[in-house]
Amino acid sequence: MSSLPITSETTAAEAVSIVQKWVEAEVPAGWRTAAAEGPAALRSVRTPQDYRDWYPVFARSGLVAPTWLPEHGGLAVGKDVARAIEDVLAPLRLTRLNPLGLNNTAAALFSHGTEEQRRRFLPPIVRNEEKWCQLFSEPGAGSDLASLATRAVRDGDDWVISGQKVWTTWADEADFAILLARTDPDQPKHRGITYFLLDMHQPGVSVRPLRQITGEAEFNEVFLDGARVPDAHRVGDVNDGWRVSASTLSSERQMVSGSGSGGMGRLGGSSAERLISLARETGRWDDPVVRGKIMRLWAQEQIRGWTNARVRAALSAGQSPGAASSIGKVHQATLNQQIQDLMVDLLGTAAVAWPASDDPDELPREVQGMMRSLANSTEGGTTDINKNILGERVLGLPKEPDPWKGKPWKEIPRS
Repeated sequence: MSSLPITSETTAAEAVSIVQKWVEAEVPAGWRTAAAEGPAALRSVRTPQDYRDWYPVFARSGLVAPTWLPEHGGLAVGKDVARAIEDVLAPLRLTRLNPLGLNNTAAALFSHGTEEQRRRFLPPIVRNEEKWCQLFSEPGAGSDLASLATRAVRDGDDWVISGQKVWTTWADEADFAILLARTDPDQPKHRGITYFLLDMHQPGVSVRPLRQITGEAEFNEVFLDGARVPDAHRVGDVNDGWRVSASTLSSERQMVSGSGSGGMGRLGGSSAERLISLARETGRWDDPVVRGKIMRLWAQEQIRGWTNARVRAALSAGQSPGAASSIGKVHQATLNQQIQDLMVDLLGTAAVAWPASDDPDELPREVQGMMRSLANSTEGGTTDINKNILGERVLGLPKEPDPWKGKPWKEIPRS
């Protein structure tokens, strides 16, 4: 079916009724029943491929990104109606595919892109037809991203890109990438950077997987050797890419401060709700010390959720989430690691040994979540960097001294 009959004039109550009817008609009954029983039951009846095959139905409805305009793939509803819609959809666990496109890419396009770029790229993102990755971090430019060295040189209507990126999530699956590259090495490091949209399927782009402690390889190195980007796929002005990137980085911090998984799929295990059920399954719920630990983490997760809701409300209203996204990121990194550590503790000896297998999915989910959560302190900007942001922008503390401030990038020492 096509986009639902929901417009900017539709009330929240009317939208809820329409979405409920759509759910009954379009979401398989077995999925609805299993979703109510929990993630394990849902996984038993809905494989990832099943969900990808069904996903176009979700995309056509406009419910994937309901606040976006219809020409961008949404329904143009306000934040109150969108929240009412999400209340209907949330129990069904209809995960949004292509999260780096929906969050990181879209944030830059809405803030700094042209309407032509939005119409070209946003609808395929919603439909999961063009998957995205983010080419920001480099071997010598991680926490200090502005020191990046990947070069972009103008050649007629194109830019020629050369350099190396690292820790690129899902680069092996991506069709396009958002890319930061240096276009003027004579300017200070925060200037002279430009923001591009790069086609990953072209000569000059090589992707090499990086194996994780869990056995998975969702991170990659990307080598750029003469890859080309048309100037029409530049976002914002030349040499103004650092300002453009702020919207992406803020959205990324919000995405990795989500509940349990970090808001981006399998980024670190289950939520505190799973701690409660696991404690009951293992007979540990009767221990008051265990209950106290769990409920402290559960309460912290509620606080994190309220912070995230405030950020989402700002984004829905077209505002910058500002430092609030850093609050959520710093809080989430520590909280999620504590949740996953306790998950493994509750699992007991089953977390110490299991049958040998080359398939990372054969790991106990709790163990896999704990090992994956180790990256929470780094992804989305390191915890230390985000604490600096909070200190400077929220507490008003002075910035750390920088002897190279204002100097041309090409004169600054780099690792």
